[in-house]
Amino acid sequence: MDTATATISPQGIVTGWSEGARRLLGYSAPEIVGRTAVDLLATVGLSGATGYALASSREWSGTAALRHQDGHRLDLTVHSAPSLDRNGKTQSFLVTATTDAPESAYHHEVVEWAFTQSSIAMSALTKDSHGWHVAASGQHTDEYPNEGNEAFLRSVDRVVEQATPTRYEGCTPAPSALRQHAWVTEMWPVRDPATGRVCGVGTATFDSSEQHWARQRLALLNEAGTSIGTTLDVTRTAQELADLVVPRLADFISVDLLESVTRGEEPVAGPVDVDVVLRRIAHASGSEESPEAAVGLGEADTYPSFSPPARCLATGRAVLSGADDPDFVRWIGQSEARSASVRGQGLHSIMAVPLRARGITLGVAVFARGRSSEPFAQDDLVLAEELAGRAAVGVDNARRYTRERTNALTLQRSLLPREFPEQAAVEVAFRYLPAGSGAGVGGDWFDVVPLSGTRVALVVGDVVGHGLHASATMGRLRTAVRTLADVDLPPDELLTHLDDLVTHLASDYDEPLSADLPDPGDFGEIGATCLYAVYDPVSRMCTLASAGHPPPAVLLPDGTVTLVELSPGPLLGVGGLPFESTEIELPEGSLLAFYTDGLVEARDHDVGAGLDRLCQALASPVPSLDVTCDAILKALLPDSRADDVALLLARTRALHADQVAAWALPSDPAIVAAARAQTSRQLATWGLEEAAFITELVVSELVTNAIRYGAVPIGLRLIRDRALICEVSDASSTAPHLRRARIFDEGGRGLHMVAQLTQGWGTRQTSTGKTIWAEQPLPAS
Repeated sequence: MDTATATISPQGIVTGWSEGARRLLGYSAPEIVGRTAVDLLATVGLSGATGYALASSREWSGTAALRHQDGHRLDLTVHSAPSLDRNGKTQSFLVTATTDAPESAYHHEVVEWAFTQSSIAMSALTKDSHGWHVAASGQHTDEYPNEGNEAFLRSVDRVVEQATPTRYEGCTPAPSALRQHAWVTEMWPVRDPATGRVCGVGTATFDSSEQHWARQRLALLNEAGTSIGTTLDVTRTAQELADLVVPRLADFISVDLLESVTRGEEPVAGPVDVDVVLRRIAHASGSEESPEAAVGLGEADTYPSFSPPARCLATGRAVLSGADDPDFVRWIGQSEARSASVRGQGLHSIMAVPLRARGITLGVAVFARGRSSEPFAQDDLVLAEELAGRAAVGVDNARRYTRERTNALTLQRSLLPREFPEQAAVEVAFRYLPAGSGAGVGGDWFDVVPLSGTRVALVVGDVVGHGLHASATMGRLRTAVRTLADVDLPPDELLTHLDDLVTHLASDYDEPLSADLPDPGDFGEIGATCLYAVYDPVSRMCTLASAGHPPPAVLLPDGTVTLVELSPGPLLGVGGLPFESTEIELPEGSLLAFYTDGLVEARDHDVGAGLDRLCQALASPVPSLDVTCDAILKALLPDSRADDVALLLARTRALHADQVAAWALPSDPAIVAAARAQTSRQLATWGLEEAAFITELVVSELVTNAIRYGAVPIGLRLIRDRALICEVSDASSTAPHLRRARIFDEGGRGLHMVAQLTQGWGTRQTSTGKTIWAEQPLPAS
């Protein structure tokens, strides 16, 4: 096969002629150089394709009829390619002609036509000293990532360097601000068949926008699984949905809930053809101009029954609406604020999607797009429904948790004291703070229990764990402490009885009462700490015992702050180990701080550092105990707490000598009259003559019983405080019992008379025996 090669100027003049051209066409170089190329054609004029190629300086391949020197016709396969100068202008054409068969030539034309008429963007790139150029291209669009893109050109270079095909993915702007056109370009090296050298790069570019947005939707759904519902907070969950979809899906979103849902209650079904009141809990906008100003956060708004949000709630199905919907236009027109927002943002397309979980509709999310975005499509509606569904599950979980937590807190607060009865021993202030939302309610408690003889019991405790079980156990322990305190047990004995109670409580959970109740293993081990202290304002002695509880801090009147040194026993419920009491004498005006471990461990889980901060805060001068409580909490607690905190402050008082009168009595029945006389004189000194008659009867009965049934030493004490207290003590531990005497009984009526004449009486054990006391109100005067 002969190949003829010639060069032709842009004016159509032959400027070069090869030896192959002489053999094929018969013309020598001197005979043809300088003549027009038209003289070589066997037909008059250029074909349409050939003329267009030469006129437009484009590369062209096809068939042409040429005339041999002897005059016969030759049908040859011709290929013409422009030769460019450094400025990119055509300086000549390189034309080759071969004697391929007509079928082969036609096949080449078909290939050329297929390349130029391709429905996808195809091109062939070559490189010279000035960079990459498109040597040939088929269907081409300016939107796809082309040779002007640096990342695209780096991929082209990589194809040449590695001599392997690659894929390039890129995006170009689209009319919608929310979307872009996505393209996938397949690149492959083009090799010279003769040498195998890579001489160019072929590309084929496909529009992959739909696949791209499908991946984007999947990515958005995947992100929703981790970013929505991260907390058990209704408002936070709704705002997470809003922050996720703006601006990736919508220009604006609002999340409104039914009023009952915001209170943690179950929504109640209502009629579908009435206006609906919703409360805004979250919104987000991708614009500086705020379209959400129509309804502020936390505000309620009424949606008419024909509005898209109300229709969405009534049917439980998403509603796609926009400026071409009469109901949308009517709804927007009813509110000037909403109309101004819609006009300002050019909102033209909305999706109202119900928030449904467990078959219950909780509220509605409204997605909107403005003037810079295209209207919502059906795919967008499906995506919005999926996102709203995931948000609804988070909102419902948060709602149910809020309800359960509210109920638990209500139970817990009902088990804690709201106020304390009046007593003369101490001035108190207290604070209780539940744990943060993630931990659940705990079992911290405290109490102040008035005791006989103007004494007072100060209690603080902590049940292990959180939840309703911890709160219920706390309530049982607090009730038990009050019951045992009424018996006037010493602190160490009281903790021993309380330890037995906790052991019994643990055994109660070994087996459920019925199959409908939870597995006992769900409650875990029952354990608790407790600190029980009794302060006597007469002696100013404070007796304390601890069951695994941290010691109290005490601020003395001279400004010294120390921790009370205790001999702490084991946690309640361990059993088998004794508890020990510690006695300290406190000057009047001393300040005791009782607390649970959540206070000193909250900031950095370092108990030592927490105790140091407690002592520092306690030493700071403040005007009142309430202010001191707040100062301590501020100094020791972080913004979020993982445990409950209970704090009880008690400033000690003292009863002075003019309020207490005491006598030692011999074991002689004749001393009873003298005791009555001493009592009458003391009451006169105090100005309580009106109480003399009853008090003498009480003293007579109690002293007589002590002489008859007790043991020496015997003592009589009168205390004047908010009430008048009469106490008779002896060395016997045998306690009297109130009984009803029969008609012919000679005894058994004394204690019954004491109980009738006083407002209260009782017996308490002491280290030397017992004390029987009776309390009566002071005369009204």
